[in-house]
Amino acid sequence: MNISFKEIKNLQKNKKARDEQGLFVTEGIKLCSEAPSDWIEAVFATAEFAGEHPDFFRTLPHDIQVVSDIKKERFAGLSDTKSPQGILTVLRKPLFDRIEILSRPAPFFMLLENIQDPGNAGTILRTAEAAGVDAVFLTEGAVDLYNPKTIRSTMGSIYRVPHFYVKDVNELLDAFAERGIVTHAAHLHGTHSYTDADYTAGTAFMIGNESRGLSDALSA
Repeated sequence: MNISFKEIKNLQKNKKARDEQGLFVTEGIKLCSEAPSDWIEAVFATAEFAGEHPDFFRTLPHDIQVVSDIKKERFAGLSDTKSPQGILTVLRKPLFDRIEILSRPAPFFMLLENIQDPGNAGTILRTAEAAGVDAVFLTEGAVDLYNPKTIRSTMGSIYRVPHFYVKDVNELLDAFAERGIVTHAAHLHGTHSYTDADYTAGTAFMIGNESRGLSDALSA
């Protein structure tokens, strides 16, 4: 697959393009160097970056597209950041095994309902990795995890925390119940402290929209 500069800019700005092509873009040395090799479709870099980081290119898969002589001014037009580091990767969206993840013994999940802020979503994913969460589920009305701002906010956790968008929340909750997974909702009308619960069995935390919280339906 040969990816054009125009396609990169479209993937950066357009969720529909990311969905249709199954691709997304990451920027910076940390996110690019941590990307799983089997996700990588292409790497684009400035000549300056290539000269300063020759070892980076030696570790790349041999069958991907590599462009490593882009002028800084041209690269700035591809970047979604104010101060680009001179490196970006185009990656294939992952396909995690939902059945396998739901079948894990005493799993730890998060369900995010209509989270809208890219930075919040990325921070939650990053925190989830630190807390040992097995997977994050998002309702279809939630922010796109492959938004460039969200990607940056994950600090690489996007690669390591399985994540799924959910069409039918009730079907997911039924799957939790069948496996003995206990749900806990963050809610203004809650009567328990989070420090009082027992999380040693299968556990799922539900967190709602930034301004409205959980919907009445999910709270019920």
